[in-house]
Amino acid sequence: MIKNYIIGIATFISLFVSANFANAQIGKRFPSERKVIKDPITGAMLTFLTSSPTGDSKIYQTHNQWTADGKWLIYRSGRVKGEAMAVNELTGDMVQVTEGGYTGMLNVARKSMKLFFTRNVDTTRRSGGAVQIIEVDLAKVLADSRLGKMKSVKTYERVCGTTPEEIGAGGDMALDGDEGWAYFRVGKEEAAKHLASGTKLEKSFGPRNMGAGPAGIAGMNIKTGEIKYVVSVPFQVGHIQTNPWVAGEIVFCWETGGKSPQRTWTVMSDGSGLRPLYPESDYEWVTHEAVISRDEVAMAIMGHRTIPGTKTNVAAQTGVNGVNPGQENAWGPSGTREKPTGLAIVNLRTREMKIAGQTPSGSGLWHVSGSPDGKWAVGDDFSRSIYLIDRNTQQMRLLSTGHKPTAADHPHPTMSPDGKKIEIQSAMLSEDNRSMNICVITIPDQWQKSN
Repeated sequence: MIKNYIIGIATFISLFVSANFANAQIGKRFPSERKVIKDPITGAMLTFLTSSPTGDSKIYQTHNQWTADGKWLIYRSGRVKGEAMAVNELTGDMVQVTEGGYTGMLNVARKSMKLFFTRNVDTTRRSGGAVQIIEVDLAKVLADSRLGKMKSVKTYERVCGTTPEEIGAGGDMALDGDEGWAYFRVGKEEAAKHLASGTKLEKSFGPRNMGAGPAGIAGMNIKTGEIKYVVSVPFQVGHIQTNPWVAGEIVFCWETGGKSPQRTWTVMSDGSGLRPLYPESDYEWVTHEAVISRDEVAMAIMGHRTIPGTKTNVAAQTGVNGVNPGQENAWGPSGTREKPTGLAIVNLRTREMKIAGQTPSGSGLWHVSGSPDGKWAVGDDFSRSIYLIDRNTQQMRLLSTGHKPTAADHPHPTMSPDGKKIEIQSAMLSEDNRSMNICVITIPDQWQKSN
């Protein structure tokens, strides 16, 4: 009896381990949760591709969201902790597309059905150590998943290369416009080695005690694993993104957790051309830059703070618990509407900047995007409302609202490659008013025709 008991326990453990492995396996499918809702205020159609409270979130708006065939969106989710998911926009079918976890930013290729991300070699560490860049063949994963004939994860994953431990690689990663290189941050010690002698290091800026340097950017050839150094700067590097239409063009930011002395920067992948993308003044709070076309970068110049000595009270009009963040005096004199604010678009070639639009009150536009053809610009505000700007007529309209200021995060709108849809993350359907889902907003036909 004891022997049978032991065998039974062993069998149970074996089945338990096998079940958990299967639950975490690449290609695992989840039933559709797709729901189409008409925005009661604007009439725009909202397609919720997920609708259960499982902790979904979209890729950051600086990066591509749609697969190369235009059928799937890649996103992060708590359905399988630490793994990435794909959801079919038409059917709502969901498929797990990673196994073994990832770190940093998910990079969806535009020219091939591939996904790239980083993974710590020592998976027990949250940061530090050597990092692998991984390529996933999405076409194979999705095809085999549909047939129910998944193979080993090694069939779908390829290690592009491994970074040396001493360079401290990690954080954001961005796939080059030619999709031959991937760029990433390096640690302070490595960055210091590449700074010109006598370079003055920047100190922390603002109440979050962030922004101190040095920092740097390096790249890996995803075919050969070759590592090259791009640039070092005397401040903390934040989001790294690339120009999908111009190979070797990189845009990044000075990260402070809020207002930076000089937020936006650009450099070429050979280290040349380092310069501020938009030279800003002390009174300008510039944030959330995103490359939107071959020659343009959209960004927000915030107008969310009260003008001292006046009765304006933008700080109390929108935001979580009725208060906009970033009101601390330590941020300096920036972010008020005493000077021009709004959704700004900078031309990378001419360096000219134009304000596309601004909300009449409240926080103003915060996370921004735009269509590659130059027709549209889009942004969210602290109330989680989405505003669409017709760049030809300068008309700005409320596209969608009701996404709940109590949501766990902001919508982070990203325009689709064809300029007809916008992906956001939303808590509109959440009973707890926090958990977010993946949502695609279709620009109404009459709006498209009027352009």
